[in-house]
Amino acid sequence: MNTAEKGNLSIHSENILPIIKKWLYSDRDIFLRELVSNSADAITKLKRLIGLGEAADVSEEFKIRIILNAEEKTIKFIDNGIGMTAEEIKKYINQIAFSGAADFLNRYEKAAENASGENTAEIIGHFGLGFYSAFMVAQRVEIDTLSYQEGAAAAKWNCDGGIEFEITPSEKQTRGTEITLHMSEDSLDFLEDYKLRSVLRKYCGFIPIDIYFENPALSTEPNDLAPINDKSPLWQKAPKDCTDEDYRKFFHQLFVDFNEPLFWIHLNMDYPFRLKGILYFPKLKHELDSIEGQIKMFSNQVFVADNIREVVPEFLLLLKGVIDCPDLPLNVSRSFLQNDENVAKMSGYIIRKVADKLTSLASNERENYNKFWDDINQFIKYGCIREENFYDKCKTAILYKTTAGDFLTLPEYLERNEEKAGKKIIYADSANQQSQYAKLFANQGIDCVLLTSRLDVPFISLVERKEGGAYGSNEGEENNNIRFTRIDAELNEAVLDKDSETETNTDYEPLIAFFKEKLPSQSMEVETAALKDSSLPAIIILSEESRRLADMTKLYGDAFPMMMGNSETGEKLVLNKSNKLIMRLLHEISEKDSSKISSAEIAMQHIYDIAMLTHKPLDGNAMAQFIERNNIILNEFLQ
Repeated sequence: MNTAEKGNLSIHSENILPIIKKWLYSDRDIFLRELVSNSADAITKLKRLIGLGEAADVSEEFKIRIILNAEEKTIKFIDNGIGMTAEEIKKYINQIAFSGAADFLNRYEKAAENASGENTAEIIGHFGLGFYSAFMVAQRVEIDTLSYQEGAAAAKWNCDGGIEFEITPSEKQTRGTEITLHMSEDSLDFLEDYKLRSVLRKYCGFIPIDIYFENPALSTEPNDLAPINDKSPLWQKAPKDCTDEDYRKFFHQLFVDFNEPLFWIHLNMDYPFRLKGILYFPKLKHELDSIEGQIKMFSNQVFVADNIREVVPEFLLLLKGVIDCPDLPLNVSRSFLQNDENVAKMSGYIIRKVADKLTSLASNERENYNKFWDDINQFIKYGCIREENFYDKCKTAILYKTTAGDFLTLPEYLERNEEKAGKKIIYADSANQQSQYAKLFANQGIDCVLLTSRLDVPFISLVERKEGGAYGSNEGEENNNIRFTRIDAELNEAVLDKDSETETNTDYEPLIAFFKEKLPSQSMEVETAALKDSSLPAIIILSEESRRLADMTKLYGDAFPMMMGNSETGEKLVLNKSNKLIMRLLHEISEKDSSKISSAEIAMQHIYDIAMLTHKPLDGNAMAQFIERNNIILNEFLQ
C-alpha cells in the first residue's frame, strides 16, 4: 500500500452498553446517586434560565420525588425541572456520552457569569453517562417528559437495555421528567424500603433540592412527608453563623459516634479552588492500628466516596468529617479522581488549616489544649512522621508531657532544664518501670518527659533531625544539638554520687568477675559506680543509640539492623558501691567461703532481676524464677 488510509473510529452501542452497565461504576447502588443528580441538574438548569429571563418564573416548590412500588417492581424518579422535547431525548439520551450538562454549560455559562444568582458550575453532571447506570438494575427504563418551552409536546422514551428504543407522544401534563425503572430479578433488594432510604441518604442526603421518598405500601400521605435530605448542611454556612451545639449535633448526625468531638475545624476556601467542610478531632485511642477515621467527600453536596487519599493526606484520615469540593477532578464514574494539579493544592490547604488550628489552640487556649493532648498527640506525631511539612507548620503546638504531669513545648522544656540537662530531653518510656530513675532526676530539678508510644521512636528521631541533633551527625557539636536520652541510657550527675567516690583501695574485680560469670547474658558488661540512691543494688543502662536500633527493629523487622550496619553495643549492669548488699557480696566473694557462695549466687540473680525490672519487663520464664527465688528469700528471713 503506497497511500495512507484515514477514517473514523466507530463505537457500537451493543458493545459499549454492557461495559457501561457492568464496569463503569464500582457499586450498583450508584444508580440512585446518578438519577437523583440528573433530576437536581434539571431543576438547576431551569432556575438558571429563569434567572437569565429565558424561562417564565414558576410558583411551585422545586422538588424531587422518588416513588417505590414493590408490588409493581418499579422505582420512579420525578422532578419538576427543565424537561425535554423529543428532539432533546434523541440528542441527550440516544447519544451515549453526550452530556446535556456540558452542553448547557457551554451555552449559558458566560451569560450566567454576568447575571446575578447561583453559579452555573453547581450543575452536577459532566459526562453524559450517569443515566445509563439505570440499566445496571433495571430490565426496562421509561422516560416521560415535558419541556419548559412554551407549546412543547410531551414525549415518552422506552428501552429494554438493548440497542433499540422507542419514542412516542406522551400524555404528561406537568413540566419536568419522570423516569421509571422496571427492576430486574437480580436487583429486587432495592425494592426494600429500608435499603432504598439508606442508599438515598448516603448519596443524596445533602443535595440542595428537597427530596421526598414515597412508598404507597405505607399509610403516610405524600403531602405529609418531610424531605429526606438536608439541603443546607452545616458546612455550607459561615463559621460565624454556627454554634458549638450546631457542630456537635451535626457530628452525631453524620457519624454513629456517641463520644463528643474534642474540637473541629471549619474549612472555607474560594480560590484557586472551591472547598468547604468540617474536620472533627475525635478522642483517639493510643494505638493507631485500631483507629479508623472517616472523611466523607462530596462534590456539589453529592456524596462521592469516603477517605479519598489524593485529597486528604493519610494521617488526616484518623479524623472524621466532611469535605465538599465542586472542583474535584472526578473521573467518568464520579467515584475516583483524575490526576490534576489542584488535588495537591487541596491537600496542602487542608494540612495548613489543620496546623493553623492546632497552633492557634496551643497559643490562645493553652489550658484546654493541654487537656486535649493525651487524646490527640498520636495523631499529631503520626502526621509529622508522614508529612514533614506538617511538623514545620505545627511544631510550636507539639507538647511533651512530663512525669510530674506538666505539658511543655520544646522551647519551654529547654528553658526550664537547660542549665542542668543542656540540650538533652530526658525521657521515660514507662512511668511505672522507670519511676525510681524519674525520682532521681526530679530530685536534681530535671524534668523527664513521657514517651510511651511506638510512634515516639521514629518521632523523636524526626525532631532531632529537624532541630539539628540527629544521632550520628555533628558529634563534635553535641552540646549545641537537641538530643533525646532515656533516663537510664547513661550514668550522669542525676544518678552518680560523686561525693561518695572517695575510697580508691577497694578491689571490685572479684565482684565484677562473679557477676559476669553467673549472669544469663555472658556478653553483658559489668562495672561499679556510686549511685545517689543507696537503696538500689544495681541498675542497667543501654546507650541511646543501641536502644533506638532495638526499637526500630521491633517496628520494622529484622532487616533494620542490617540497614544500619548492626551497631548494637549492648546493655551494661552497674553495681552500686553505695549499697550495703553489694558491699556484703563483695566481702563474701572475696573471702571465697564456699558455704556462702550459694547464697551469693541467689542474691546476685535477684539483684540482676530487680535491675532488669526497672529496665524492661522480664519474660515469662525469668518472672517465674524471680517469684520462686523471692519466696525462698522470704522464707529464709522468717527462719
